[in-house]
Amino acid sequence: MRIVLAGGSGQIGQLLARHFRANGYKTTTLSRSGADPAFRWDGETLGDWTEGLDGADTVINLAGRSVNCRYTAENRGAIIESRVKSTQVLGEAIAGLKNPPRVWMNASTATIYRHVFDRPMDEAAGEIGGGEPDAPETWRFSIEVATAWEKAFFDAPTPATRKVALRSAMTMSPDHGGVFDVLLGLVRRGLGGTNGSGRQYVSWIHERDFVRAVDFLIAREDLEGAVNLASPNPLPNAEFMRSLRDAARVPVGLPATEWMLELGAIFLRTETELILKSRRVVPGRLFDAGFRFEFPDWPEAARDLVNRRRSATP
Repeated sequence: MRIVLAGGSGQIGQLLARHFRANGYKTTTLSRSGADPAFRWDGETLGDWTEGLDGADTVINLAGRSVNCRYTAENRGAIIESRVKSTQVLGEAIAGLKNPPRVWMNASTATIYRHVFDRPMDEAAGEIGGGEPDAPETWRFSIEVATAWEKAFFDAPTPATRKVALRSAMTMSPDHGGVFDVLLGLVRRGLGGTNGSGRQYVSWIHERDFVRAVDFLIAREDLEGAVNLASPNPLPNAEFMRSLRDAARVPVGLPATEWMLELGAIFLRTETELILKSRRVVPGRLFDAGFRFEFPDWPEAARDLVNRRRSATP
C-alpha cells in the first residue's frame, strides 16, 4: 500500500508515518521543506508534487497552521487559509489524476460540536457549535474554521475517491511536544489540578486507537463522510486531571481558576479554549461499524502513556 501524507511533518503526521512504515507501507510526505522536490509543496498551488499522488492508495491531509497561538486577525487568517487552501488544491490535484487514490482522509476536529455538558455528541445527533449565546468569540472562530475546512473538503469534485473527514479529539501520545507531554509536565510540577470549574468534558483518544481507527477507515470501503475519532468515554476535567495525577504518582495538583488560565494564556500566547470548552464527543460511527478500542477509559490510557514516557526517559 502506498500512502501520501500532506502536511505530515507535525506530531500526528509523524505518528502515522511511523505506524505505516512499521507495517510495511510505503509512505511519502508532502511538505514545504521536503528533500525530494517531487514531494515539496506550498499547500496552495499545483506543481510537480501532484505526480506523487497518482496511483497512491490513500491520501491523508493534515496541513494547517498551528492553532496554538493568540487569535489575532493575522493568525486567524493564516489558520483558516492554510486549511482551506491546502484542501482545495489537493481536491484539484486528485480530480485531475489518471489513477486517483481510493480514499482521501482530511483532518478535522472534534471542536466542531457545541460546548456541551448534558449529552454526548456523535455524528448523527451531534449539534454543530457556534450558536451558543454564552460562547466566547474565540470559540466561535474555531467552529468557523472547522466548518469551512470540511466544506472545502466535501465540495471537492473527486467522484472516484472516497472521502472521510477525521473529527479528531486530542490525540494522546508519549512523544515530546504533544498535548500529553504538556499535561504531564504540568502534573509533575504540581500544577495539574482542576482547570476552571472542572465540569467541562475532555474528549481524547489514545495514539494506539487513533492509528488503528485510521487503518480501520482505510479498509472499510463502506464508510465515508465525517467520523469522530475519540474515546467512547470522555470525562470531566476534574476526573481527567485526577486520573493523570494518579498515573504519574503525584498526590496533589494546584487548581487554576478561569481568570488564572486566561492570564496564563496571554503570557504563553495561546487560547484557553482547549482547556475550558466542554467537548463530550463519542465515536458513534466507529462503534456502529464494529471498531473496538484498546483504551476506552482514561485511567488505563494514562497509566500506559506515563509508563511508556518514563521508560523512554534517559
